[in-house]
Amino acid sequence: MRFHSVVTLDEAIGLLAENGEKIQVLAGGTDVMVQYQRGEIGPEAMLHIEGIKSLREVETGNGTVTFGAGVTHRRVARDPGLSDLLPALSEAAATVGGWQTQEVGTIVGNVCNASPAADTLPPLLNADAVVHLASASGRRAVPLQQFILGRRRTSRRPDEIVTALEVQPLRPRNAEAYLKVAPRSAMEVAVVGLAARLAFSKNGEVVEARISVCAVSEVPYRAGEAESALLGSHLDDETVREAGALLTRSADPIDDQRASAAYRRRVLSPLLARAVEVCRNRLEKDDT
Repeated sequence: MRFHSVVTLDEAIGLLAENGEKIQVLAGGTDVMVQYQRGEIGPEAMLHIEGIKSLREVETGNGTVTFGAGVTHRRVARDPGLSDLLPALSEAAATVGGWQTQEVGTIVGNVCNASPAADTLPPLLNADAVVHLASASGRRAVPLQQFILGRRRTSRRPDEIVTALEVQPLRPRNAEAYLKVAPRSAMEVAVVGLAARLAFSKNGEVVEARISVCAVSEVPYRAGEAESALLGSHLDDETVREAGALLTRSADPIDDQRASAAYRRRVLSPLLARAVEVCRNRLEKDDT
């Protein structure tokens, strides 16, 4: 197998234009190399993009945060500035494997792997993430919910490279959290993952709700019915239970070696209640 290590985006785009489906893009390799060793993928060549410095940049401005395709989980998890802007994504990044995986694995790689249990996808969905792609024929931007098509399937074309993710940070009187059910808080693939982002009025009423989950369907998704149930409320117990029931109804989990479908459904409602409480406590802390 051929191995190409490039240092410019133009080089990467050129190789993708020439090789298309025959070449596999590789950054940290924490997913790609495992799949290659298992025989799940068999590219004729690897395109290593870790040396492209421009892809390791994080930009803030115009009300957005943009992560280059080379930005690692560990950077997002440990950078205090990013943790303030995107606490749920920071929490999710800190649960992706051990520190060795986080040191080299990238946020964009987690997205492109398109696992149903990808930890970063729920907070990214809540943050209105947009995937930026480039090819020899031009550039385009795709909302994350349209980019993920299924298990390990995305709308990336064979000649394209994902260059960045653009997301919306927290606004004033917003709070968010990412919670995960797994045998351990890190190192393990999520049995269920849930991200909540709530916006509150000055009197504590929920004026916007975003709830996204992973590992309970073929693709992570936003739970619209549960979100609607929380709107206009002060998060009383009955409303949160109703939202939890709607969230449970929306799920379509599977039985696998990590958990049964029944267990996944059972933990969704209490996980939502915990996330709501974390958001409320964080808002109260910010107000003091």
